[in-house]
Amino acid sequence: MKVDLNADVAEGCGQDDKLMTIVSSANVCCGLHAGSYAEMLITLQLAKENNVRVGAHPSLDDRENFGRTDQVLDEEGYRALMRYQLGATKALCDLVGVPLEYVKPHGALYNQAAANESLADILVSEIKNFDSNLKVMGLSGGYLVKSAKNHGLEAISEVFADRNYEKDGSLVSRSKDNALITDTDEATNHVMQMITEGSVTSVCGEKVPVDAQSVCLHGDGEHAILFAQEIKKQLELKGIEISA
Repeated sequence: MKVDLNADVAEGCGQDDKLMTIVSSANVCCGLHAGSYAEMLITLQLAKENNVRVGAHPSLDDRENFGRTDQVLDEEGYRALMRYQLGATKALCDLVGVPLEYVKPHGALYNQAAANESLADILVSEIKNFDSNLKVMGLSGGYLVKSAKNHGLEAISEVFADRNYEKDGSLVSRSKDNALITDTDEATNHVMQMITEGSVTSVCGEKVPVDAQSVCLHGDGEHAILFAQEIKKQLELKGIEISA
């Protein structure tokens, strides 16, 4: 059995060098919600050194709120937003000599597209127009995954190690006190249930089906390294390989 372990990186949080020795995929910040071209370059070099799969992590233009505040753009605006960030990431990947293999939107853009079929179709069609070989990573059960499949792109169904879930399969809003998981044992058990049972226990106590092809760790999280190390240890104990 194999599972992908991914992390949001190049956000200037100072943990990328350690995370990149553990994870199998790197969601590289494209510079709008955090980070910079210099952070992107360093992270891509780390990905190459550690044989980590590279994905673009485009966001809303919202550095003030780390890309986590909802915005509404017109279709042309969303397409320009995506094309600008994909183009910049692909250019730096070419410079470093690593392939760009997938796209995972960040923050509010990710959650809005998971819940909004029309927005998901706009983002996925723009990804396809940019490069039809790119995969799309999105929330398990969300519209990004469904739209990617409908457009003939390979979808990567994602779950979160450090986030709690609502009974409809969406992530608990960061505005709520119980949005984040901060205990290492809780995070590890949470992940193991999603991988081995194909379900997650929501904050309401109900089990929700999930497809855990890839498990995300937020690189800006205070416990990111500890979570990654413990999750890797438990996966290895169960004979589950970390692989992109």
